[in-house]
Amino acid sequence: MQPLGLIDPLRWLAKGWRDFSAAPGIGLFYGVCFWLMAALLALVFRNRPEYVMSIASGCLLVGPFLALGLYEVSRRREQGIQPTLSSSLTCWDKHIRSMGMLVLVLIVLELLWGRASLVVFAVFFNTGMPSTTGVLQAIFNPENLEFVLVYLMVGGIFALLVYSTAVVSIPMILDRDTDAISAAITSIRVMFANPLVMLWWGLLITLLIALAVLSWGLGFLLIGPLLGHASWHAYRGAVRWQGPAAPVPSAGPPPAPTPAPAPA
Repeated sequence: MQPLGLIDPLRWLAKGWRDFSAAPGIGLFYGVCFWLMAALLALVFRNRPEYVMSIASGCLLVGPFLALGLYEVSRRREQGIQPTLSSSLTCWDKHIRSMGMLVLVLIVLELLWGRASLVVFAVFFNTGMPSTTGVLQAIFNPENLEFVLVYLMVGGIFALLVYSTAVVSIPMILDRDTDAISAAITSIRVMFANPLVMLWWGLLITLLIALAVLSWGLGFLLIGPLLGHASWHAYRGAVRWQGPAAPVPSAGPPPAPTPAPAPA
């Protein structure tokens, strides 16, 4: 685990912006995907607000895997290889077993999060689930302060679990093809080795996502790929390997075989 400082998350964002500027077309493609996720979340909030936390946790599940293509772009740029959209879309195929296991772990956390959210609503609104207007009134009503605190506490616990498990595990699987359990444990170790820095990084992610939401979701076109690239650099800055990473295969022809030495 590398020791980190509070300035490091800002460096990750700067490096992420350079990666986005180097391949803006790929970044915008993934930005549109993130915007569609935000639009789905807004639609659920307007129609079935009691499922907002479940859908939000689902976005936290899908988002890092969608960002896998952005990690591949940053990875290729590190190794001096031109990134392409096709390579970013297929970078998961060699890591399907490890990624599938990590998906299973995050799905379990997501289901528990969604169930806990429904329980909180059922306890405080025993006359039925409130409408969108009812949720807004509950949040801004001083009489429902206890509900808001409990809801935020429950959501915060599960958000911390998901964040700690996924903060470096997915780029680590892409980089080293490690198993899901080792990647998740390493991710949690990073969180506990640098708690203040990683919480600061999580806060920056939250603030940028909030900024994207306040711009009618259009901010995800830029903020989504920016955070994807920056997350790769967060992994590279937090975890140090003794050996070099496996090289990215290039699209060129294979090298010619080395001729055997002539017999003496």
